[in-house]
Amino acid sequence: MKKDFLTLLDCDAIEIEALLDGAARLKSYRAAGKSHAILPGCSLGMIFEKASTRTRVSFEAGMHDLGGHALFLNPADMQLGRGELVRDTARVLSRFVSAVMIRAYRHSTIEEFAKYASVPVINGLSDKAHPCQVLADLLTLKEQFSSLEGLRLAWIGDGNNVCNSLLLASALTGLELQVATPPGYRPPAWAIEEAEERGARVTFCETPEEAAAGAHALYTDVWVSMGNEEEREMRLRDFKGYTLTADLVRRAEPDAIVMHCLPAHRGEEITDEVIEGPQSVVWDQAENRLHAQKALLVHLLSDRVHSCGME
Repeated sequence: MKKDFLTLLDCDAIEIEALLDGAARLKSYRAAGKSHAILPGCSLGMIFEKASTRTRVSFEAGMHDLGGHALFLNPADMQLGRGELVRDTARVLSRFVSAVMIRAYRHSTIEEFAKYASVPVINGLSDKAHPCQVLADLLTLKEQFSSLEGLRLAWIGDGNNVCNSLLLASALTGLELQVATPPGYRPPAWAIEEAEERGARVTFCETPEEAAAGAHALYTDVWVSMGNEEEREMRLRDFKGYTLTADLVRRAEPDAIVMHCLPAHRGEEITDEVIEGPQSVVWDQAENRLHAQKALLVHLLSDRVHSCGME
């Protein structure tokens, strides 16, 4: 039976832990220059409705490291752009590639693709979830603090797709979330309910200062995501006071780290001083997209893995 990765809930807690351990191992192999071409002959189709830097490059470089090949597919250059049904594209691509990664505007597009594809499908980003980003975030947190259980992460800003995935991560790992959003920008009810039903530890705070207090990590994202550009002026007004500043960092634990999934709009959701400061792990976090996604590809294509020294 094929495995997909549309949200973090496509894995259980044991599988998430195994993915993080695998990512750390693959990261050490790359750092040591040790070959880990364990997916020879495998190919990854990458469909991008939205622009991308980290998602595209990390998956493409990752498949190369694993001995496979990645194909960049722009819907405008495919029959999808001329009205071909998603289900038809899914059926055809399944005959050509080993797996498909999709970065889409609507989560429903990825769900439909996965329903009709006979190969694993990965959510590279949708309006509802960004599970690949959060896998990298969890790897970064584990590198910094060894354990995720009881770790307090303050999310400050928009209750968006990344925040939704962090809610689910809390349910799977024991991570504690302290969430501060402006009124009207909380994560959607379905995300909160799904997470809380599975035991997520989430506190919704009235202010960024309350969320930052005692946190081990502070995390923010852009206020205006792709697809929300027409709301820019309104959002800039609504998010006033939610900038991740040095003052907020000082309210956290002394060894707290600062996270951002990028791209950053410096001076809006985060100050230049903070993102360039000594507590920022933003660049490690970005690099970890590569290692976490390589572990994910190995997990999804485990039936095709060649030994190559991997255990």
